[in-house]
Amino acid sequence: MTPTQWPAALTTRIAHGLREARKAAGLTMGDVARGCAERGLAEITEHSLKNLETGRKSSLAIADFLVLADVLGVPPVTLLFPLGASAAVEVLPGRQVSTWDALAWFTGEAPTSQPAPEGTAQNLLDIFRTHGDLVAAATASTTLAKQRRRAASTTLDRARRAALLERAAGYEENAFEDCADLRAFRDRMREGGLVPPALPGELGFVDDSEGPDRSSAMA
Repeated sequence: MTPTQWPAALTTRIAHGLREARKAAGLTMGDVARGCAERGLAEITEHSLKNLETGRKSSLAIADFLVLADVLGVPPVTLLFPLGASAAVEVLPGRQVSTWDALAWFTGEAPTSQPAPEGTAQNLLDIFRTHGDLVAAATASTTLAKQRRRAASTTLDRARRAALLERAAGYEENAFEDCADLRAFRDRMREGGLVPPALPGELGFVDDSEGPDRSSAMA
């Protein structure tokens, strides 16, 4: 399609995704309009939604797009690039790529053969994704260690209790190391002028002034 046709085609693709999401959620256009009003965008009316879904509206503001995605409970990126419903999309005028490649480009997940240069947008994404992976690892290991310690405390068999306590100690060591790695990474983020995301409540001790210790990780 021509560059002048592409914006309207993009809006049409988004509108189709919105309509499918609305139907899947069992919502009427009136329900969606009320949800938008509750989020502060009363200008998204049932009439404007009908115009959008039927193709009479050929553009969509970013703010409206984000609020609609929230009302419908779908990730905004999947409305832009419908994975599973379309094998390829015209990601930019005249540039047809697979839907997954388009989504990966949009989110910065496209694989690279070399680390992103420091200070670039891709490097920033990589840092925060690594942080997320470290949070997930620390959460999983601390939860597992607590479960093992709890299992040991509830058995009356002395031999089994001793074995479970020994096993729990190993899990606790892993949890401590994961939490220490997370703490060190967050410190490096701050040293680089970045603000790390808030930690989940169960990992709040990681940011204590003394850093994580084995007892706080198991508290």
